[in-house]
Amino acid sequence: MTTSSQTSGSSTRSEAEQRVLQRVESRMLIGGEWVSAEGNATFDVDDPANGEVIAQVADATPADGRRALDAAVAAQADFAKTTPQERHDLLMKAYDALIANQDDLALLMTLEMGKPVAEAKGEITYAAAFFRHFAHEALRIAGEFQTAPAGNARFMITKQPVGPCLLITPWNFPLAMGTRKIGPALAAGCTSVIKPAHQTPLSMLALGQILVDVGVPPGVVNIVTCTGAGEVMEPLIRSGDARKLSFTGSTKIGKVLLEQCAEKVLRTSMELGGNAPFIVFEDADLDEAVTGAMQAKMRNMGEACTAANRIYVHESVIEEFGQRLSATMAELKVGPGTAEGTQVGPLVDQAGRQKVSDLVADAKDKGASVLTGGEAPDGPGYFYPPTVLTGVPEDARMVREEIFGPVAPLTPFTSEDEVIAAANSTEFGLVSYVFTNDLRRALRVAERIESGMVGLNQGVVSNPAAPFGGIKESGLGREGGSVGIDEFLEVKYIGVAM
Repeated sequence: MTTSSQTSGSSTRSEAEQRVLQRVESRMLIGGEWVSAEGNATFDVDDPANGEVIAQVADATPADGRRALDAAVAAQADFAKTTPQERHDLLMKAYDALIANQDDLALLMTLEMGKPVAEAKGEITYAAAFFRHFAHEALRIAGEFQTAPAGNARFMITKQPVGPCLLITPWNFPLAMGTRKIGPALAAGCTSVIKPAHQTPLSMLALGQILVDVGVPPGVVNIVTCTGAGEVMEPLIRSGDARKLSFTGSTKIGKVLLEQCAEKVLRTSMELGGNAPFIVFEDADLDEAVTGAMQAKMRNMGEACTAANRIYVHESVIEEFGQRLSATMAELKVGPGTAEGTQVGPLVDQAGRQKVSDLVADAKDKGASVLTGGEAPDGPGYFYPPTVLTGVPEDARMVREEIFGPVAPLTPFTSEDEVIAAANSTEFGLVSYVFTNDLRRALRVAERIESGMVGLNQGVVSNPAAPFGGIKESGLGREGGSVGIDEFLEVKYIGVAM
């Protein structure tokens, strides 16, 4: 494999770090071959813990993107003919390879994205589980057969691959968001072009090597890395040669992509922004609620669309809850993700850290109090301390905007109707969290709250076997679960005269 370029700072890295950086590909995967970008253009990949350049990766042009889509189109017909068992076996081989390479993949992810190695290992397990789940779904693609009401015909309902797919993945879960899309595409018999985020391309390139090694046919999975996402992907969307787009990212970009998809009426799956409410009622088990809040807020340093963005706590328990949560947050160890014992790594880049700082400053200006954290440290890297704010008013920016950082804003409420109205007063509707020991209330609130997913007395809802997705401006379609593969299948009706 091609060695990635490294900085002069690479000499200070451990042998394990140098090994994984030297082994990962820096070129694109097109038609089963590793190729450089047109003109040998590259871009830098930084370590967010110190700002050092750790790799230089191919920077694709629109022509490179076109080559990748051509390869996917050329491979589609033959791959669609493969048997469900063959697709199952490929996915299971990829699952086994991910687990076997978990340590190296986790370290690579930490170097380019920042999350602690222990958390990165958890993502590798999670990512691999999508391949295992969809391997089995490949064997369960089913149709229907029925008699026409008049009895003069038979209806055959079959499912076929939608065709070549464009898959755009984010930087916060650089491997799992790839397998969550690639898994069902392969299971359904679809070829694809994947564009990872420019901040974190190395994990996807490493996955590409695994897919080549386990025998995924040339052209079935193509990986295009670039900094100019719009200029590379828009022509592919508008070409009509791709038949589906699956995107995970911001609602703002998602809306632009939907407009582009409308021209050729592409099938779309959109996993967009979130503004998750986390509701703690007066009868909740506070130990359980604090644990759930830590899971929902601090997973991935808060850089997750499922992160608890607005924490509503009943006025009778908000003081105690705030004290417990801030004490727990204050004990977390902040540092480079590769350092032993680190629990909170850096944010992905300076722009992300600046946004968090600005949101906290705005909340403080509008009357919020800081229980812990609240100030970015000096020094290299994009670190921000775990922060708890209380008394955050409804007009604070962070009530309306995704924080995407380790900041927990607490707001008191007095009644069930009041907090449901507050929770629903957003254009987003991805996930909500509800903590209460009243079963009737739990079900009542879960039904009234406007979100595609609800966590009842739990702070993590993501699971490959469950449908993931939102309503309103949080997206379209579902990923994972038994319905995830349907996003990559077309339904065909065949009428048979009798």
